[in-house]
Amino acid sequence: MSTETTKSAVKPTERLINLLVAPHVSEKAARAGEKHNQYVFRVRRNATKPEIRKAVELMFSVEVEAVQVVNVMGKNKRFGAMLGRRSDWKKAYVSLKAGQTIDLTGAAKA
Repeated sequence: MSTETTKSAVKPTERLINLLVAPHVSEKAARAGEKHNQYVFRVRRNATKPEIRKAVELMFSVEVEAVQVVNVMGKNKRFGAMLGRRSDWKKAYVSLKAGQTIDLTGAAKA
């Protein structure tokens, strides 16, 4: 019997590509981007800071200076008579080195 975990069965670059879920767009994220050259991403809950750094560097070809991570707790919500709960998720603030930018708009360069 093999004692390998399923985590090691996934290729390292595949894991890095799937680590970033989406850019997080909010007023606070826009303020962080303008003031501190930071970008905010929703990431997988099991992501670590070194993995997030490698994933951003791989996907956007930039140099990352620092990564801060926040665990966001889901809210309790009511749907009529039913009680529900939104999922917990993880948010990463990625600071880039001076002169580096990421184009999150997806606009084609002319």
